[in-house]
Amino acid sequence: MTLLGVILAALGLTARVVALGVIPGGRRPSTGMAWLLLVLLSPLIGLVAFWFFGSNHVGKSRRRRLSEVNERIRAATAAVPEASTDLRPSVLGVTRLNRTLTSLPVTPGNAVTVLEDYRGSITEMAAAVRAAREYVHVEFYITAWDEVTEPLLDALAEAAERGVEVRLLFDHLGSRGIPGYQDLLTRLDATGIRYHPMLPIEPLRGRFRRPDLRNHRKLLVVDGSVGFTGSQNLTEPGYNKPKNHKVGRAWVELMVRLEGPVVAELDAVFASDWLLESGEPLEVRVRTAPGSADVDAAGVLAQVVPSGPGYDTENNLRMFTSLIYAAERRISLTSPYFVPDESLLYAVTTAAQRGVEVELFVSEESDQFMVGHAQSSYYRALLEAGITVRLYPAPYVLHSKHFTIDDDVAVIGSSNMDLRSFALNYEVSLLMLGEDVVRRMRTVEDHYRSLSRTLTLDEWSRRPARLKYLDNVMRLTAALQ
Repeated sequence: MTLLGVILAALGLTARVVALGVIPGGRRPSTGMAWLLLVLLSPLIGLVAFWFFGSNHVGKSRRRRLSEVNERIRAATAAVPEASTDLRPSVLGVTRLNRTLTSLPVTPGNAVTVLEDYRGSITEMAAAVRAAREYVHVEFYITAWDEVTEPLLDALAEAAERGVEVRLLFDHLGSRGIPGYQDLLTRLDATGIRYHPMLPIEPLRGRFRRPDLRNHRKLLVVDGSVGFTGSQNLTEPGYNKPKNHKVGRAWVELMVRLEGPVVAELDAVFASDWLLESGEPLEVRVRTAPGSADVDAAGVLAQVVPSGPGYDTENNLRMFTSLIYAAERRISLTSPYFVPDESLLYAVTTAAQRGVEVELFVSEESDQFMVGHAQSSYYRALLEAGITVRLYPAPYVLHSKHFTIDDDVAVIGSSNMDLRSFALNYEVSLLMLGEDVVRRMRTVEDHYRSLSRTLTLDEWSRRPARLKYLDNVMRLTAALQ
């Protein structure tokens, strides 16, 4: 062996030994093992990949700012009383968990409108913006100015022109990947809308971090009294991509329109992100009474649960698993990307094995190659546990993200049930409690069920070996978080 060969072998051995003691720290075991496997197989490639993608830290400055706004939220909510004790103990425990993690309490007296129609939700948001008097706060992972979103963007521009303070946030890379991004910036610059890209990657300006950390939240707040959240991005249903239009691929979404005190919690989430991107602090208000005379004081109990790299507690994952363990009769899950960690997989399979009726709605064909195959690797375990897997027909992408538990719990938001949403994305989820809102969510699930077909274990077992192999490889890459 040459001297160079000896040096390279020594460096490779040193890298492997160092990785054994460094990589597992602070990571879930499956993630640590996946990174270690990559480094052991190829130290150079593994270490370079780990350098760029191995940490979800967002930087000291951003963490300091987030800590500041979280402290302001904590102070604003300190005097808010506990949630209604009429809740069953297991659900009450989850609301207390959420408050411990986020400082945001359960609020009573909220009005919820479920918006299943894609264009209809844009119309509803535009109407709310046209009625704005003081301010509009808009935050969407993807924002595009196209023929579908134009009514809303025009309404925002008009509101800014008449003196309403309009603030807009959109994810830098998420929106940049959509055709027409430069046109979006040009048109925004011609308005009075104040905007900032979220989590920008600009190395020359000292803005660099793990490049796949994204702000995936979707919300809109008008005057602190009307709010919207859910799964929908601000773009037309085919994401302005000719390849989607060619095959008829369109995204299926679900949003909710909100009135009442929970809107202020959505606003607090926006305030935290606006501070992170602009450096400008906004007033954080949390109300405990209904926001208008039109809101029934006996309406929906609701609680906003933000999550993301700024939190060390994976708030969405903890809420999801806790609610699934609390289920007594029925669970209906909808997630476009179902790539669970061990805790979530155990929660859903355990629920089925103890007699809870569990169904999972997913797309028949995923729009993402790697994630789609990683998701497929879990179907056998789900089917063998007795979970009903329902495939929403191609070429549509079932992108809505929500679930219901028994007859009294519903959750909707931006969070997928995958490792990325738990550890890498900033997300926002909305917990809604009450039989009436669950019935309305069940109507959406019934619609999905009428369109979907049921996957059987026999059908899944007949898949070619090459696809099963590919599923398992992609499952491994999904753990590299």
